[in-house]
Amino acid sequence: MGYMMTTVMAVVSVVAAAVIVLVRRDRRRMAAGPEARRIEAVATRGLRDARRQAHAHQHFNDAGGISALRDRDSRS
Repeated sequence: MGYMMTTVMAVVSVVAAAVIVLVRRDRRRMAAGPEARRIEAVATRGLRDARRQAHAHQHFNDAGGISALRDRDSRS
């Protein structure tokens, strides 16, 4: 029973130390300037485009890809 309590206290201590470090780091972080916001917006847009392109590749590379292309082209 004593070993169990010691183990639980050790785990709680490690988690608490990690949380304290992260909170302090977040408080020290300066407010994002316009340049940082612009860079973050471009990165987010790039991630969205990559996700969209990966979805399109997956959709058209499966067995029904050719029929999906036919369906898409016939609607035009």
